[in-house]
Amino acid sequence: MSIDLCKLVFDTGTLVLIWLVQLVIYPSFLFYSEEDLKHWHIKYTKRISVVVLPLMLAQLIFSGFQVYIAQNLYTIVNLALLIVIWAITFGVFVPIHNGISKNSATKIELVKLVNYNWYRTLLWTIVFALSFFNFISN
Repeated sequence: MSIDLCKLVFDTGTLVLIWLVQLVIYPSFLFYSEEDLKHWHIKYTKRISVVVLPLMLAQLIFSGFQVYIAQNLYTIVNLALLIVIWAITFGVFVPIHNGISKNSATKIELVKLVNYNWYRTLLWTIVFALSFFNFISN
């Protein structure tokens, strides 16, 4: 299996995941009571991390390897986008999720979670598109 195909597989996984999170999972948080959301969210974050972290790590590893092999516009932009996604994830989303787990998230913060996640959804969609076009052009 080529590195480009491996990268495309992980990019496809994150694409599907982020769209499910954006369209189904995050909006569903608005339908929970505060207490129910707190209890569910603690379970949710542990379970989703088992899926999200390996996908994100694999993307970063394969992207770093692609840059190591060939420094071109595709590899550099792709890695830069992933670094931005990581920064947004740990700088914006982890604190919001920590607030939800501590039962201190308001409805406004839950709406922010959905609205801000559009940035990650767009970025991961771009990462997938770049990876797809790179794969079919090689």
